[in-house]
Amino acid sequence: MSYDNTSTIVTRASRVADIAAQHAEEAEAARRLPQQVVNAVREAGFARHFVPRAHGGDEGGFGELSSAVFLVGEGCASAAWAASLSAYAGRYAAFLPEEGQREIWADGPDALVAAALMPSGTAERVPGGWRLSGEWKYISGVHVADWALACAAVPDEPSADPEGRPEVRYFAVPAADFTIKDSWYSVGMRGTGSDTLVLADAHVPEHRTLARSAVHAGRAPASDARCHIVPMYAVNSLPFAAPLVGAVRGAMRSWTERTASRVDRRGRVVGEQPATQVALARSAAETDAAELLIRRTAAVADGIESPPEGEAAVRGARDLALAVELLVSAVDRIFRTSGTSGQSQTDPVQRFWRDVNSAASHVALSFETTGAAYGAWALSERR
Repeated sequence: MSYDNTSTIVTRASRVADIAAQHAEEAEAARRLPQQVVNAVREAGFARHFVPRAHGGDEGGFGELSSAVFLVGEGCASAAWAASLSAYAGRYAAFLPEEGQREIWADGPDALVAAALMPSGTAERVPGGWRLSGEWKYISGVHVADWALACAAVPDEPSADPEGRPEVRYFAVPAADFTIKDSWYSVGMRGTGSDTLVLADAHVPEHRTLARSAVHAGRAPASDARCHIVPMYAVNSLPFAAPLVGAVRGAMRSWTERTASRVDRRGRVVGEQPATQVALARSAAETDAAELLIRRTAAVADGIESPPEGEAAVRGARDLALAVELLVSAVDRIFRTSGTSGQSQTDPVQRFWRDVNSAASHVALSFETTGAAYGAWALSERR
C-alpha cells in the first residue's frame, strides 16, 4: 500500500530501517540497540515528533508517525518499537508544567525520553516536591534515555477518581538520577533494551510531575495542538501496534526473497505452487487489513475522522487489538511455510516471528479485554 506523504519523519524513516536492519543481529546479541541505530532514530525526528513547537518540536500527527514506524519496522521491530515509544514518551512530557518542559528540552527537542507507564515504586511528598524510590520493569530504551518518566501511585493525595482509586502521577527524572538493572532476557523484541529502571530517594521538584489523568483527558497545560488535547482513549495502544505492521512486512519480504529460489524434495519450485502463493496472499491481505485498522485509529486521534459519540471510547482499542491478532496470524503463516531453513538464527523471518509474537502479548493489546469493553457498550445501546 502506498500513501503520498512527504513528511520529514516519513521520508527519513527508510534510512532508519536500513541502518536498523544492518545492526539487527548486533541488537539481539547486546539486548539493546546499537548507538548507530539510536542516532538514526533521533536524527529522523522521532523524539521531537510530539514536542511542543515552543521547545523546537514538530507537534506532529499520529498518522504520519504511524507511517514512519511502519517503515522502520520492516528493518527491525525493536528499532520501530523504540522509535515509536520515544515519540509517545515525548508527548507525555508535554503535559508537564512549563518549567518542567524547559528542563526536559533545555538542550533541544531531540532529548530521548523513556516512560514507565504502569505505577510502581513509592512517591512521598517532601518540601519542594517528591521523594521517589523503587523499581520499574520493562522500560524500553532506558539505556539511551536522557530522561525517564516514572509512574507511581500517591495514595495520600486527593483523588478525583470516581471509584476512589489513588491518584497516579508521572515523575520526570534525568539519567543521572537513575540506575539500570540488567533484566531483559526475552524470547523476542530483544533489541529494545527493556531493562529495569531503579530509583533510590530521587528528589523530583513539583514542576517535574504531572497527573496521569491529565494525559488521559488530553489537557496539556501550555499547548492547544491536536496531539496535546486528544484524549487517551483515541490514542490507546497505537505506540505498540504500529511497529508490528512493518515487522510482518519485513518477514514477508525476507520470506519472498528466499522462497523464489527454493525447491522442494521433488525439485519443484516452491514459489510456483498454489499453496505457497495462497499463503502469501492471505498473510499480505491480513497485514493490509491490520494497517487499515491502525490508520483509522490514527485518523481519529488526528481529528480527521469522528466516530459516533460513545463508540469513540471503545472502538480504537478494539481495532488495534484485532489488528495485532491479524498480524500474528500473518507472520505465523509465513513462519510455518518457511521450512526448516526459516528457523535458522541467520534468517530474519524467525526474528520477525519472535518479535511480533512477543510484542503481541502486551497487556494493552488483549482483544479479550478491549473486545469485552466494546461488546458491553454495543449491547447497552440496544437496551
